[in-house]
Amino acid sequence: MAELVYPPVIGAAHTLFRALDVRIDMKGTENIPLKGGAVLVSNHIGYLDFIFAGLTARPQKRLVRFMAKESVFRHKVSGPLMRAMKHIPVDRAQGETAYQHALDSLRSGEIIGVFPEATISQSFTLKSFKSGAARMAQEAGVPLIPVALWGTQRMWTKGRPKDLKRSHIPVMMRVGEPLEAPTDQYAGAITRRVRERVQELLDAAQSAYPAKPKGNDDSWWLPAHLGGTAPTPAQVKEAG
Repeated sequence: MAELVYPPVIGAAHTLFRALDVRIDMKGTENIPLKGGAVLVSNHIGYLDFIFAGLTARPQKRLVRFMAKESVFRHKVSGPLMRAMKHIPVDRAQGETAYQHALDSLRSGEIIGVFPEATISQSFTLKSFKSGAARMAQEAGVPLIPVALWGTQRMWTKGRPKDLKRSHIPVMMRVGEPLEAPTDQYAGAITRRVRERVQELLDAAQSAYPAKPKGNDDSWWLPAHLGGTAPTPAQVKEAG
């Protein structure tokens, strides 16, 4: 079937990013397979991550179907768009339905996008990964594609006001080589490998990031271990 909604939404996103002069730096997109199913696994630091992670597949002329909270699909604006773009609603009370939907999509040759941390990391460091992405890749017989995003938290993230009027923000996207998910290996071990690779890509993106905080008031988006004022994972856990 023709994609009547997804390409125009991507076009609108590109128009917005050009208007804001978002400086997108994308590397490794050749690692997205030209055809066939795959599970795209990304870190999660902001509300716009699904847009930026999805853009990594466009050079290969692929679309990513993301697994997202069911509440997003109930919203009067985002709901119709999410359904039209064939993203997958996840009801945590009935997670098996979404899991099976994702499996069917993978077997039919789709790329499924997953944020295995489940929620936005307010410390902007990697949280633990849930094993669902690895299990899906195993069952569907498809590879896992590690992706790291950096800079998206400066536009809109949890606990901070949306700032889509701020221009010239660099956003880094790094795509790693596909990782196999053999059925004779423990899903937890595969998950650890994927997380390690996402961490390596994230470290590289942070090291190459061209912007620096302009003082303590502007260092909220930088993790504490890099000298910023973002809360540490322990502080986030204590506050939550």
